Amino acid sequence: MLMKRSQVAPQDMSMTLLPGEEREIEMEVFEPAKGPLDLYILMDFSNSMKDDLDNLKRMGAELADLVGKLSDDYTIGFGKFVDKVVEPQTDMRPIKLAQPWPNSDPPFSFRNVITLTPDLQSFTQKLQKERISGNLDAPEGGFDAILQATVCGEKIGWRDHATHLLVFSTESAFHYESDGANVLAGIMPRNDEQCHLDPDGKYTEDTRQDYPSVPTLVRLLGKHNIIPIFAVTNHSFTYYEKLHEYFPIAELGLLQEDSANILNILEKAFEVRMGLFKGKFKVRVKASEMVGEQHVCSLEQGDKKGKMRVKPTTFSTALNINAEVLCKTCDCEKNPFRNAVRCTGHGDLVCGKCKCNDGWLGPFCNCSASASTDPGTSCRGPGVEEPCSGRGDCLCGACVCYNTDQYEGSLCQFDKSQCQRYGGFLCNDRGRCFMGQCACAEGWEGPACECPMSNQTCLDTKGGVCNGRGVCKCGRCECQDSGLAMTPTCEANFQAQLGMCEDKRSCVQCQAWKTGEKKDSDQCDQCQFKVIMVEELKENKEVIEACSFRDEDDDCTYHYTVDYPEDQTVKELEVQVLKKKDCPPAGFLWLIPLIMFLMLLLGLLSLCCWKYCACCKSCLALLPCCGRGRMVGFKENQYMLRQSMLTSDHLDTPLVRTGPPKSTDVVRWKITDNVHRSPNHPLAQVQPNPKETIQFPLSLRLNRLFTDSLSRSDARDTELLRREVDDNLNEVYKQVPGTQRVQNTTFRLQRNAGKRADHAIVDTVLPAPRSSYPNIVKLTEKNVQSGNFQDLKVVPGYYTVATDRGLCVCFQEGVETVDVHVPLFVKEEDDDKKQLQVEAVDVPLGIAEIGKRFVSITIIKEHAKSVMSFLQPSYTYSRQDKVANIPITREIIEDGHTQVSYRTRDLTAKDKKDYVTVDGELSYGPGETQQTVPVRLLEMGEGDGLLKDTQVKQFVMDLSNPRQGAKLGRYPRTTVTITDKPGESAGFINQTATSPGGRLNSPTNVKAKATGPRSIRLNWDPLGKSLGYKVKYWIYGDPEADAPPAMNVKTNHADLANLYPYCDYETKVCGYNALGDGNYSDMVPCKTLEDVPSEPGRLAFNVISPTVTQVSWAEPAETNGVITAYEVLYTPINDDTKPMGAAKKVKIDNPKKRMLLIENLQSAQTYCYQVRAKNSVGWGPFKEATINLASQPTRPMSIPIIPDIPIVDAEAGDEYDGYLMYSSEVMRSPTDSKRPSVSDEGGYPQTTPPFLTSLCRLASVVSWELYCVLNARLAPGVPDTPTRLVFSALGPTALKISWQEPHCDRDVLGYCVLYQLLNGGDVKRINMSSPTDNSVVVQDLLPNHSYLFKVKAQSQEGWGPEREGVITIESAVDPNSPLSPMPGSSFTLSTPSAPGPLVFTALSPEALQLSWEKPRKPNGDILGYVVTCEHLHGGGDIRSFQVSGDSAETSLTVPDLSENMPYKFKVQARTTQGFGPEREGIITIESQDDGKRTESYKSLFYPRFYLVISLTLTTTQHTETSGMVTRHVTKEVVQRSMQVAGTSSVTKKVERSFYET
Repeated sequence: MLMKRSQVAPQDMSMTLLPGEEREIEMEVFEPAKGPLDLYILMDFSNSMKDDLDNLKRMGAELADLVGKLSDDYTIGFGKFVDKVVEPQTDMRPIKLAQPWPNSDPPFSFRNVITLTPDLQSFTQKLQKERISGNLDAPEGGFDAILQATVCGEKIGWRDHATHLLVFSTESAFHYESDGANVLAGIMPRNDEQCHLDPDGKYTEDTRQDYPSVPTLVRLLGKHNIIPIFAVTNHSFTYYEKLHEYFPIAELGLLQEDSANILNILEKAFEVRMGLFKGKFKVRVKASEMVGEQHVCSLEQGDKKGKMRVKPTTFSTALNINAEVLCKTCDCEKNPFRNAVRCTGHGDLVCGKCKCNDGWLGPFCNCSASASTDPGTSCRGPGVEEPCSGRGDCLCGACVCYNTDQYEGSLCQFDKSQCQRYGGFLCNDRGRCFMGQCACAEGWEGPACECPMSNQTCLDTKGGVCNGRGVCKCGRCECQDSGLAMTPTCEANFQAQLGMCEDKRSCVQCQAWKTGEKKDSDQCDQCQFKVIMVEELKENKEVIEACSFRDEDDDCTYHYTVDYPEDQTVKELEVQVLKKKDCPPAGFLWLIPLIMFLMLLLGLLSLCCWKYCACCKSCLALLPCCGRGRMVGFKENQYMLRQSMLTSDHLDTPLVRTGPPKSTDVVRWKITDNVHRSPNHPLAQVQPNPKETIQFPLSLRLNRLFTDSLSRSDARDTELLRREVDDNLNEVYKQVPGTQRVQNTTFRLQRNAGKRADHAIVDTVLPAPRSSYPNIVKLTEKNVQSGNFQDLKVVPGYYTVATDRGLCVCFQEGVETVDVHVPLFVKEEDDDKKQLQVEAVDVPLGIAEIGKRFVSITIIKEHAKSVMSFLQPSYTYSRQDKVANIPITREIIEDGHTQVSYRTRDLTAKDKKDYVTVDGELSYGPGETQQTVPVRLLEMGEGDGLLKDTQVKQFVMDLSNPRQGAKLGRYPRTTVTITDKPGESAGFINQTATSPGGRLNSPTNVKAKATGPRSIRLNWDPLGKSLGYKVKYWIYGDPEADAPPAMNVKTNHADLANLYPYCDYETKVCGYNALGDGNYSDMVPCKTLEDVPSEPGRLAFNVISPTVTQVSWAEPAETNGVITAYEVLYTPINDDTKPMGAAKKVKIDNPKKRMLLIENLQSAQTYCYQVRAKNSVGWGPFKEATINLASQPTRPMSIPIIPDIPIVDAEAGDEYDGYLMYSSEVMRSPTDSKRPSVSDEGGYPQTTPPFLTSLCRLASVVSWELYCVLNARLAPGVPDTPTRLVFSALGPTALKISWQEPHCDRDVLGYCVLYQLLNGGDVKRINMSSPTDNSVVVQDLLPNHSYLFKVKAQSQEGWGPEREGVITIESAVDPNSPLSPMPGSSFTLSTPSAPGPLVFTALSPEALQLSWEKPRKPNGDILGYVVTCEHLHGGGDIRSFQVSGDSAETSLTVPDLSENMPYKFKVQARTTQGFGPEREGIITIESQDDGKRTESYKSLFYPRFYLVISLTLTTTQHTETSGMVTRHVTKEVVQRSMQVAGTSSVTKKVERSFYET
């Protein structure tokens, strides 16, 4: 039982070491096969995971078996999460907060449902009670749940000595810190990493704290020894595939759509984890002699001892080493035995060890120094002049090698680093170098251990070795040279053989039948193979390809096969051709009378059958001759679709056939668009232009099978077939006048197509005049029935030519359901709620009858719960009615509460004279569809009666401000007319009433039609005895009083010109005679047609860097329609504004994104930018602007880049450049990103007791490394490093520095900003006593000089570590005064870069080679470099080297180094502007004296806690080890130090993946 809990042995150890002494101890790591296990399942409870939850509930028994199999001592728990309960993550409407989905729980962030328990029955019972919940956006708040499940150890129930597994199951992406969603929600505070679960297990701070970041989760999971297992579906697998690489230990599994395989993922992940950490490892601890220039024994007693903690990541137990430096003199040292016998009388015995007298050597002082100086021949080998091969000393006739870890042999003749290498690794890292040869590990052989002894890597898919067509040598198949495409296991490469039948078709025809394209002997002789004519072909499964084609010359079908040749030396494939073709039977004259007799007999039988059917209707459904036993009809009645959620412009609705499925039925169907519009609707009365060119969607079934490659538009097979289809269809349809070339050709499968289900369907679009539809259908039907479109083979009986007039669909034999591919005709001018009706018209071919004939499709433009509108655009009421009751209707889409405002406004009727104005709000309850607004009408005064005012009295009522999900509908305004006579109320204006005094009545049947973007034509019925007509028109929404003077016309029609495009107008007409103007007609609305938009407004530029520019623009002043896209052109030009290169175009399909970020521009180049807009009519004119990058200031942005800005690369190809979008997948910008000077670092700097250098090395058969550090960290309450340092230039000599508050357990009291010139000078200090002041403005800086800025925070416990950054303000200066900027000159920020990554190569124990790359931004011309070298812990002289030149890569050899001594190297470029920032690297040339360890794990090694990192000096280091020849590579990264229980235990995987984020 003890070994099931103790995973590291020993666990405690104490040792004392002499100064400079090194001691090696052995540590055993044990992970029990069935140790204690804590399994916590964390599941996404959004609605999309409903089937996953149901499956998990059914897996109670299987889950019990699995955890029992994994461990004898287990607990299991369950938690659920959705997202923060706040907009925009969650729908905050009360009805959705109560129940976001049917039969669901209210939304929540995270809840601990079942605390870890060993009772599986109780776990299963509690799980059955859970219900799904829901939210709005796709990314979920899983990071909140992971953090709470990690830090709430007691409430979750984690046990100290158990293995902790956290299974995270979801099918969505994740929110993370500062991803933008919380900015919209107003949640700004960072996550405090504390437990916030209430007694019910619910997370309480979700609406007050941000999500945690990825580094935070990595640190906390490691600290609490929890292994995450991500079980995600294919929808979000790529997100978590990248995420799990940041964790030192994590597993990832692909979840099925319903989570049916979650147990398999869990079992596989646990098997991978078990046994990973087993074996014995060596740990070396060495005590330093000197700390700086002070001996270790002169330090205080407390500084001479400490504690180290060594453990694998995620283990709870560890090896604790209490070490102390021993500086006291032992008693045995005071009383030595003089000239002791053990020392052969030539030395003193001190504490059991011989201390030899002068002139004597050896462990027992038995070797004379004078004798040992003459090596003689015993220390020289044949042909070797130097004793001991120059690698050791000859003592008493035997060689003692200088470095036993590198040299071995009796004469030191073998170098352990000089064995053969493979892939750059000594002995392929599968063995060790022994006596000049590789001693391979078990299972490996070869001079460099490069060959596996097993043949597992040579097994083919059938389990054989190299498919019988090769031999397995050194783990690889050597295939016989057959000239054929082979896989690495000598199998047929079917991917390379696609199209084999078509490729050999013409040669088979010409050789076997003398037909086809190559029937000429010259072309046929060029074929690379010879066919073999056979009587019978092989089975299809025995050959590579079985092919069949129709011969065009005789209409016969021939067959052949393609297979490997029996003679393996032949390089060409063997083609066998069947001698007999399949031909249609020949016509014989003697068969004609027989056929005629049979036809007559068949007719008589049919007539008898029909008569019998007519007499006995009960048999109609049973007889195959009668069609009434088979019915066809639509399966569904109606569909409700939202335009924003449409993923296609078509809808597949099933058409079902019942009855005997024999033979074929063709059903003709049609679709009618906008059936919801009445016949009087203005758009319904518009007759289509027969000459208008429209797009006819066309579908055909090809006579070829569908392959997976056809589903990929960029595949080569797809491109070849698309070209063939387009060429043949264009050749056929050019017969129809006015047709254009086909477009947008794609390929798909049609479900439920019976025997033809595997054939490819081609969808394309044929632009042609509207009137050409009958000709297109006729031509299509003719070619389909013939089976050919020129050379394109199609299947007869299937075609679709899509319009709103009519289409066909075909039922094949044995098919009961066919999907009708219905076009939705989605257009910009559609109503907010449009309806389409699909009708099965008739069955032109077949015997089926039509059952369910209609299916209705409703498309809603936007998500609205209700549509508010007046019933009519106008009403008429008499004054004697006293009240005008105006009905306001509500169309319910989603039931609930809705509100809308209303208000009256004067036209010719006046408030308090003709009526009493009203305004207010209407509230509709659930199910309520109509309310009435009463308006009080006033009686006519005596003055009005005497004046006989004949002017029509009118006022309008407007609807506005719809709320709670409502929107305005068709009639948001109505006009109310007040008459003076009774009987003219409750409807439209009485158009037949006679005007008093003989004036004319109002014209009737007034119609308005837009004839262009700037013109409208009005027509009305003529009035008798009129002298003419007056037409008034004004823009909808403007007062009628602002209308231009009425137009006077003499005919009963008028043309309005010079109008605004795409603008709503109101018109009305009256006639006049000698008595004056008659009554005006009702107002008739009309909208002019769209026109191309005007040029976009203001072009603005933000130069991010010399090669990155952000351009933005305003919407055109006159959109003249709905803007659908923008196009940006940018061209490099010279001083004469002439192009210097090709213009590049970027199309932005989202009109809301009027901003573009362009990268990789040419520095100091002038560009001409052109932007134009597009609507349904076409492209508008360009807006042009020119910008010179050399003269523009680079102003860094002080906020994160907006996630939805399109980004293009100026170095990409021509035409429309694809652009990337920032999304939740982008977590951090890379260090070389062309972005503002922003650093976003964090971590916990560590301090180290000065006397110990912990060099921990763990090595076994498992590729695993462990670094150990001293248990030292920041004191509690000391603030961390300030994060997110941002520089913003305010002028050529002024700079603003801002930062974010660091993490701290206590309150931050203030900050300190230090800055100085990078080349040296006085350090200036700015103190800020307020913790809210996280920015400062620095004045009087020198232009074109680099400054080093440092920011640190203070608490009551003291100052925290500094955040550093180097910045330069570049600007033009006065030639006579280089330190003074030119007045009015532009300025920009730049960050000088340090030399590139440092590369160390060990040449010997005392020398190494250092190389580096040229700085990316050197800030001037490079004159050379300065390299400094010093001991890491002080002591010794600082060495300096001058290196000249400015090549791309520079190297330097540094001699006279010491073994096992850590050094710090600094490389600094010297330019014409001064010295740039330094690049640092820390290195140790390590050697070992223990001869027992022969594995080649010696390395250039660096202690983890000596790594020095800042904004521009940041390095992390990786080693690639092989004896003394070692490369040590440093890479520029951003530091994210991690601490676990007071120590830093970071695996090599984290060093590589996480620190390079």
